[in-house]
Amino acid sequence: MLEIKNSLGLKDVNKIYRNMDRENLINNAIDHDGAVIAYNGATIIETGIFTGRSPKDKYFVSQDASEKYVAWGDVNQKVSQEIYEELLEKAKDQLSGKDLYISDVYCGASPTSKKSIRFITEIAWQAHFIDNMFIMPKTEELDDFSPDFTVYNACKTVNEDWEKHGLNSEVFVVFNIEENTAIIGGTWYAGEMKKGIFSMMNYWLPLEGKLPMHCSANIGKDGDTALFFGLSGTGKTTLSTDPERALIGDDEHGWDDDGVFNFEGGCYAKVINLNKDTEPEIYKAIKRGSILENVVYDEDDGEKLVNYDDGSKTENTRVSYPIEYIDNFQESMMGGHPENIIFLSADAFGVLPPVSKLTREQAMYYFLSGYTAKVAGTERGITEPTATFSACFGEAFLPLHPTVYAKLLGEKIEKHNANVYLVNTGWTGGSYGVGKRMSIKNTRACINGILDGSIQNSEFETLPLFNLEIPKTLQGVDTEVLNPRNTWEDRMEYDATAKKLAGMYRNNFKKYLTDDSNFDFTAAGPEA
Repeated sequence: MLEIKNSLGLKDVNKIYRNMDRENLINNAIDHDGAVIAYNGATIIETGIFTGRSPKDKYFVSQDASEKYVAWGDVNQKVSQEIYEELLEKAKDQLSGKDLYISDVYCGASPTSKKSIRFITEIAWQAHFIDNMFIMPKTEELDDFSPDFTVYNACKTVNEDWEKHGLNSEVFVVFNIEENTAIIGGTWYAGEMKKGIFSMMNYWLPLEGKLPMHCSANIGKDGDTALFFGLSGTGKTTLSTDPERALIGDDEHGWDDDGVFNFEGGCYAKVINLNKDTEPEIYKAIKRGSILENVVYDEDDGEKLVNYDDGSKTENTRVSYPIEYIDNFQESMMGGHPENIIFLSADAFGVLPPVSKLTREQAMYYFLSGYTAKVAGTERGITEPTATFSACFGEAFLPLHPTVYAKLLGEKIEKHNANVYLVNTGWTGGSYGVGKRMSIKNTRACINGILDGSIQNSEFETLPLFNLEIPKTLQGVDTEVLNPRNTWEDRMEYDATAKKLAGMYRNNFKKYLTDDSNFDFTAAGPEA
């Protein structure tokens, strides 16, 4: 332990709790961090004024070696080495002289691709979150544990000099690639640690020829692996949770020469409006050892009854729990090379078909587009859907240019002969306000047809404008919904809306058509 103390670079350290067991972390969170226990045994905590990530406060240190790789811009902002050193000193001052929790963990279930991560925090429930979300080394592995990357979480400090430094606010989340460190200040939100390491995996792995992915994954009884990409609200977690297939993971994965592997050892699910009938797996996983973030609860005879429908603190109420809390999970958290890759889009325009088969070129196009549509609200009349494009279905976590990830995906699809499909979990029969949401029955049947291979026996037709191959019939799916144009009462209105969405796709894709990109897949997208 003395060796660890000396390696931290702090002026002084009181007690060090290294990889403390979960029960003691829970007790310390109650005694020191204001945590309470819910009626179901879960630990309830509050993350302070920040109930979500602070993407505008995320920075990478500008240095010679990594400078040529990082795609600088709104997602990846620059900060100088000098400012980083000032912030690091602030973080170390905050952590010095405290009782500290040291969490030595792995990110990545693949033995050939995993990274060793050390987290340093003075908050017990943050250490508990790390215990839930990352892969814990075996006791004998800790003897020789040497971190590839270290995170100083000094959430109790702030940067009073942020204006002088030219930063966004007093909050800072800064990554130093060359020194393999990150510092967090001003925000208690634990998701910064989870997504921060995901961002670093998105930097490291492509340089090794491996593909990091913001997706869920499951595996069938015959060993066939499937990937589910999708932004929030598209059904990624729900559709990958299948009683007939083991869950590899629900959010972050890698694809190396051995196949697909989970980055994490746990799940981090939204619980706003959670219902035990519609999401029984998540509901059942909320028990002793789980952490509930920012939920509202009522006292009843001393028991704290959680009100999952109350979003008065935040709509981003969440639970973290170890993956083994899901009944049907893949113990190794690994699978072979995927046979099927599914892109999920909740199209509120009602234009995209419930399922379509993509060529390799179309896969590149729709992967880079990362499309879904959100509904802004429900005022009088029909609310206009808002198109959302997030490259690779996770642009906020990509340090490198999006085309780097798309090229890797294309190479792996070709090498391993993976099938790729686009599934619309959004609207049919009209846009939001006129049409209706695609039934879970039809969506499940589309997914089943993909996974059992029966979709390949279908006769296909081409959807005009988008040139998507759609099945004419598919077992378990209402035939009339397979071609979206046929579901609209006003076919001319469908054509106009389709043309509008196609234009949004094309306008978004223009940013990839620079003179030096050599990555023109516009022919695989919608026609002009």
